[in-house]
Amino acid sequence: MFNRILSITAILLALTVISCKNDVLPKPASYLRLDYPEAKYVNFENNCPFAFEMNEDAIIKGEKECGFAITYPKMKATIYLTYKPVNGNIDKLLRDAQKLTYEHVIKADDILEQPYLNPQKKVYGMFYQVDGNAATNSQFYVTDSTKHFLIGSVYFYAKPNFDSIMPAASYVKNDMQRLMETLKWK
Repeated sequence: MFNRILSITAILLALTVISCKNDVLPKPASYLRLDYPEAKYVNFENNCPFAFEMNEDAIIKGEKECGFAITYPKMKATIYLTYKPVNGNIDKLLRDAQKLTYEHVIKADDILEQPYLNPQKKVYGMFYQVDGNAATNSQFYVTDSTKHFLIGSVYFYAKPNFDSIMPAASYVKNDMQRLMETLKWK
């Protein structure tokens, strides 16, 4: 009799455990949608020896020695611009700019170099697209090779996960390219 009660109790316990489970339903496929407004550009000019176009939604901060922080508050991103005068040190400035980019090679999956040449405006440089989980996704430098040298790089205030920030990184990368292509020396 004891064995029979034990068997019935075990069966009831098993049925209770099995019957309490919810049906597992697959979740529908979905993707995070990040929409950004179409970029509108305005001319930026001050006492520095260069001018450029920038996104009107961005905010310029910290204008010190012609170095700027162009912030994108909604994207938690900042483009840092650093100006250096060329005083016979163009080789050192070029090495430093390239070294800055290639310090990210440890985390980067790939670094694409895109030369930029505009002889009419005397603007020459390189645009770097850094793919992967590096701290920066885009960098550039431009120079006239005799007087002026400008470096730009973008940083996001988030853990580097390229898949997550890709839409914002692409948006800011386009703004950086526009800045570089519209740059004029004074």
